[in-house]
Amino acid sequence: MRPLCLRSPRLTLPSHTCPSFQWLPLLPLHHSRPASHASQGRANKAAQGPGKRLGAKKGASELVVPGNIIFRQRGTHWFPGENCDMGRDHTIFAKEKGYVCFYKDPETNPKRKYIGVVFERGMKLPVPRNKPRNRRLGLVGREREMGTLASITPPRVTSGEGNEALEVGGMTEQGGTLRQQDKRTRAKMPELKQMGIRPGYQYRESNRHIGRVAERAQVKVGEFKKRGRFLAWRKVNARRTKRAEKKASRSRRKKGSKNKSKN
Repeated sequence: MRPLCLRSPRLTLPSHTCPSFQWLPLLPLHHSRPASHASQGRANKAAQGPGKRLGAKKGASELVVPGNIIFRQRGTHWFPGENCDMGRDHTIFAKEKGYVCFYKDPETNPKRKYIGVVFERGMKLPVPRNKPRNRRLGLVGREREMGTLASITPPRVTSGEGNEALEVGGMTEQGGTLRQQDKRTRAKMPELKQMGIRPGYQYRESNRHIGRVAERAQVKVGEFKKRGRFLAWRKVNARRTKRAEKKASRSRRKKGSKNKSKN
């Protein structure tokens, strides 16, 4: 391999010799390289990149659900109001299901603009200070039926022993069982067993009654035979089949991972 040599317009060196330190003052002091200032950053010439899609995402009186983004912004041009909140990037989103409302609240801050959510279309914000607030609290509003409420008696749970008849909220207990008839359909409800108060302030059946449900329902269960070899053989075969399926699935996963790594 031939040695590397430098050529200069001022000095021509033979091709078989390399420059030494005595020729360095005669070499050119300037060199050229491609400019790369523009690709190093955006300090001087900012690029016109795509926008961040800021602004209103939901209009006034538009239906939103919890988590819907209403307004994207950089800084606090708008502030969260009723049933709204602000994220760490100043994005305003809904906390309750309702309709969007843009408003100002002179009593709180006359210079700020707020975004809130109301439960009914047409409601106005801000709400006066002497007016009760509307909150959902995880409930749904429903009209009362006064006719049915007057006929229903409040539930009264009592516990007792023996076969004496007891009243439990319109139900009568006879012989340790509770029966209730629906007054509208006159259909018999299923039997309710006697429930007593248990640890943890719970009204439920005792574990002894729960464990004998199958016996009361006349469910026949075969007796366990210690020397039943046919049943043992079936269980062994089931375990072997399950073990083989697990092994096959593991081998398929390993083969798939190997094929992906090769590709």
